[in-house]
Amino acid sequence: MPKPERHQLEIVQRSAQWWPLLLVMLALADLRTEMLLLLDHFTLTSLLFAVRHHLLAVAVLIGSPSLWRRYA
Repeated sequence: MPKPERHQLEIVQRSAQWWPLLLVMLALADLRTEMLLLLDHFTLTSLLFAVRHHLLAVAVLIGSPSLWRRYA
């Protein structure tokens, strides 16, 4: 009986490996405009605006190393 459970666990782990990549790509897509503005003219105010108005994307990018370790 342990073999089917182990096999299902391996399938779940393999299918979850693309989640961190998807989350990072969506976070970067959300921040794309703000990054372009920051590259054009960087100010502390524009950086704070980007972080404040895209908090989830910033949190995903900060937490991405943990996601890579957990799902890779």
